[in-house]
Amino acid sequence: MRTPELRICGMAAVRARFQTDPGSILRLYFDEATSRKIGLMCRALAAARKIYRRVEPDELAKVAGTLHHGGIVAVVEAPRPRSATAAEAAAWARRREAVVVLDQIGNAHNLGAIARTAAFFGVAHLVITGGPAAAQPGEAAYRVAEGGLEFLKIWTAADAGVFLGALAEAGYDVVGAATRGGKAAAGGRRPAAPWALVLGNEEFGLSPAAAAACTRLRTIQGAGRVESLNVSAAAAVLMGELGGRTG
Repeated sequence: MRTPELRICGMAAVRARFQTDPGSILRLYFDEATSRKIGLMCRALAAARKIYRRVEPDELAKVAGTLHHGGIVAVVEAPRPRSATAAEAAAWARRREAVVVLDQIGNAHNLGAIARTAAFFGVAHLVITGGPAAAQPGEAAYRVAEGGLEFLKIWTAADAGVFLGALAEAGYDVVGAATRGGKAAAGGRRPAAPWALVLGNEEFGLSPAAAAACTRLRTIQGAGRVESLNVSAAAAVLMGELGGRTG
């Protein structure tokens, strides 16, 4: 059976993949303008006897499957997220690694934007819950993440409440982003526990099981003109508050 492939588009995303895992690039396609910026990549692919090719704009759009390719497309093996377990949560806690949990996030662009922010703040793990309806780290997410997904370990968890309970048991401060009912940001010294941020579905927010498993809920206070921030914007605000507590 042929291994599923993924197309990574855009210079930032392709460079991040080349920096972190150059051997995973199976084929590389680019336009004339981009060809002058990627000599090192081409030499590495030539040495590995991989395909790299300058193509015309129409062909590049066909290869990419989108006009929003940024002049370069790397074809790689599709990722296979691993299942997160209580044992993994305990190991992460010992290393004080920050975690972001997506509770039924449905939009791949939001997933990509959250991943970009998580990488910026040094988050180590991104856990996806919600089953088949949840957005996955596919081509749209990689394009929006601008290389951020290359710096995160991607996991899945079948039951958000059970896994969040495992994080809390391991010693995490499990912070749920709530549209209403959570506390505002607390002043003073931050707690010593490593943090896990839980972000809910774009329409419904946190599931009841996920909300109940959090050690605390956090609501961002606005001017009241709109109900809430987009989930990716909320993620940036909350990771900015929590980010200084990574290990």
